[in-house]
Amino acid sequence: MCGGLIAVFLHQFGDVEDVEVVVDTGGVGKVAGGAGVSCIMVRNLKDGYRDLRTMPGKGFGLRVVGCMSVVKRNNVTVIGDGERVMMFAHGFGCDQQMWRLVTPAFAGDYRLVLFDHVGAGRSELAAYDPLKYSTLDGYATDVIEICDELGLKDVVFVGHSVSSMIGVLAALRRTGLFSDLIMLGPSPRYIDDEGYTGGFTRQGIEELLTFLESNHLGWAAAMAPAIMGHPDEPELAGELENSFCATDPEIASQFARVTFLSDNRKDLPAVTVPSLVVQCSEDIVAPSAVGEYCRDHLPDSKLVILETTGHCPHLSGPEETIAAMKDYLDGRTVSA
Repeated sequence: MCGGLIAVFLHQFGDVEDVEVVVDTGGVGKVAGGAGVSCIMVRNLKDGYRDLRTMPGKGFGLRVVGCMSVVKRNNVTVIGDGERVMMFAHGFGCDQQMWRLVTPAFAGDYRLVLFDHVGAGRSELAAYDPLKYSTLDGYATDVIEICDELGLKDVVFVGHSVSSMIGVLAALRRTGLFSDLIMLGPSPRYIDDEGYTGGFTRQGIEELLTFLESNHLGWAAAMAPAIMGHPDEPELAGELENSFCATDPEIASQFARVTFLSDNRKDLPAVTVPSLVVQCSEDIVAPSAVGEYCRDHLPDSKLVILETTGHCPHLSGPEETIAAMKDYLDGRTVSA
């Protein structure tokens, strides 16, 4: 299935709110000034429908630049041919290669689906829309579209860091899409609040974001070792720093702002999917209190504390991470 014709807004002659974009999946969305949008036709509310392939329409200028599938957009990779499906979603500043130490342990029993969030890894940068990705819900939409494209259901969703909450949002929007949620270092809110410990003050987050926006490479060099948390293995921090540096600076800044200013606490109690929360023993991004909060507010959940430290257990402690995942999944199979 084609993900849609990629249309680029060129000129604005009047009120852009008078224009709607009709995507080929049947949805309708507003044109965003200057942003790429996936569409097949546009409708000027005064003059009716216009096919973009023949005429841009009155009151605005658009040009078609190509057709992009969901699989291409998110650089989707499928490994194995197991009956069950396991999907891996990477965290901020990373890509699907970060799962390479974990995936071989599950390739024999599962069909593994990996992808890059738009703006990361080998995804299509042309598909990045600042309006769509101004909230985590835009990323959740991509997850649902990937599953629809591949005909997936009852998926074991494995999300690292911010992708844990992206998985939560996708699960709430589509019943039956996931059989289980496995969250590595999740956080529903990074900023402290009354009665809640997120690990950061509002001022601290703003300073972090300002640093990233003003000095992307310096931010990567300073933050990677702290986030990885393994000073005795500098090569791990080096890999994370290189991954941070490879991300487009503007996209990284927006994704960071969306991530660190998000608040998904109210979404947790509505999750009906059984969940595993995997917490590292020392994690500056998601401290132990956050893992406990997730366990206490996800209705059917289990919390496992790993001995490994840092925020990336799939890199710093892959064997321990695999063992926790398998123990949980084996227990779910027995109980079922």
